[in-house]
Amino acid sequence: MDDRTDSTRSLSGKRVVVTGASLGIGRAVAVRLAGEGARVVLSARHSDTLDETVKLIRDAGGEALACAGSVADYGDAGDMVATCVDQFGGIDVLINCAGIAEPYGTSIVNIEEADWRELIDVHLHGTFNTCRHAAPLMVQQGSGTIINTSSHAFLGIYGGTGYAAGKGGVNSLSYAMAMDLGEYGINVNVVCPGAKTRLSSGEEFEKKILSLNEKGILSDERKLSALNPASPDYVASLYAVLASDFARDVSGQVFWGSGGYIGRFLDNGQEVLTTLDQTSQPPWEISELAEALHLS
Repeated sequence: MDDRTDSTRSLSGKRVVVTGASLGIGRAVAVRLAGEGARVVLSARHSDTLDETVKLIRDAGGEALACAGSVADYGDAGDMVATCVDQFGGIDVLINCAGIAEPYGTSIVNIEEADWRELIDVHLHGTFNTCRHAAPLMVQQGSGTIINTSSHAFLGIYGGTGYAAGKGGVNSLSYAMAMDLGEYGINVNVVCPGAKTRLSSGEEFEKKILSLNEKGILSDERKLSALNPASPDYVASLYAVLASDFARDVSGQVFWGSGGYIGRFLDNGQEVLTTLDQTSQPPWEISELAEALHLS
């Protein structure tokens, strides 16, 4: 795959599952990890494009296997993890990249229940499904890394409903897992990637971005960034470093990466706005509380 020895590859020998690996960010991540010496099980719903990714890796001298299926199906998710264990002897890294786009123009006033359910099933339930199968195995071996994929959409700035909610759920799930699994030597982090993929290109996507900008929801800076995304190869580096031993002490963090920019969401904590002594004072009057909260 390259002229480096195994000892100089940062992921040499790592046993990895990458979901959503047939195209876009998932494919770039899988190829990059394999290039760093990892043995990779690739998952996606469509076997033809999945096989193309496997061929890319194998042609470059890497190790890769395909396991077609949907992360939204609990049994399929188990098969992905089981394939890694059966073929490579265990699982060291789980990377969830599977995702689908929200139908153009939908919001809470018009999204169909079936579309909402599918978005939540793929993004939130799909992440849970693979993690639920992988985490106990990582606990048994006393080590492991989980990297989940979210989006700036969780902030609501890209519109939509199910996509934003699913990604927000992924963040919260990841925070909880980082707390639960830290004592077992397992790291859990999140990446919010920006890159040119089938989800971030095309006429409908461009119309959505321009509409959000016109409404004042999306800034001019974010509009330009969204309409000119970089290759997913750049953000693949972020996934790779988080999967490596360089990040062995990093957990419970939400990172973002787009083109030449890498960042991290800060935990700004909470701000106390007003207090009273509940042992001696009655609950606030509405007008008093409104004034304390600067609402009037």
